[in-house]
Amino acid sequence: MAEEQEAAQKKEPVIRVRELCKAFGENEVLKNFSLDLFKGENLVVLGKSGSGKSVLIKCIIGLIRPDAGSIEVFGKDVLKMSDEERDQLRTKVGFLFQTNALYDSMTVQENLEFPLRRHGQEKTKEEMEELVTEALQSVGLEKTREQVPAELSGGQKKRIAIARMLILKPEIILYDEPTTGLDSVTGREISELMVEVQEKYRTSSIIISHDLNCVRITSDRIAVLIDGACHATGTFEELSRSDDKNINQFFDSTEP
Repeated sequence: MAEEQEAAQKKEPVIRVRELCKAFGENEVLKNFSLDLFKGENLVVLGKSGSGKSVLIKCIIGLIRPDAGSIEVFGKDVLKMSDEERDQLRTKVGFLFQTNALYDSMTVQENLEFPLRRHGQEKTKEEMEELVTEALQSVGLEKTREQVPAELSGGQKKRIAIARMLILKPEIILYDEPTTGLDSVTGREISELMVEVQEKYRTSSIIISHDLNCVRITSDRIAVLIDGACHATGTFEELSRSDDKNINQFFDSTEP
């Protein structure tokens, strides 16, 4: 049964990246990078700092334009989309910024309402309240709605940023270093929350991380980014046992 489910899943890539190239001056960060994200999986892209991991997901969402290659999301060519089509895509693809990108002058409730207003979703006050409540309950912070970001801890800000993403009920989520700057306990809690989100909302996600605890907890599959290309893919267990020195350098510090 598991093999049948895996085979069915692999027939349904929701993101397909082929031979993606991106350079900044003479610095080539992506060199013919190819990858598939399958429906319902959490895929971690693991690589050294500055290796191009964040550039990859910013290309996927249209924040950076690659120099060459193709990107398909839900079977549609992102690079050929109009601005209107790209905005529509972003209602289905959530992006969690490493810095959270919350608006300091807005309350938590106003931060969560913003994407609904930004994408022109006509909602009554009652409908808006219901969506905000559901999103806050999903991250365990319903009582924070009247607070502003300055009153929240680092972990709470990350949870609110996730809630703001969830309010549009995205089918795909792109996480950019979700545990960076958090202590180990809070990082674990955020990683576990990401798995809960996957299970509750049936999302497909690309997770950019070099935090091995986050990788271990969240990943169904890992893609190792080395020298701008996808060097290998596999589960945490498979890659952590690899004899390839280029791969096992990432797992040398793995905790038991």
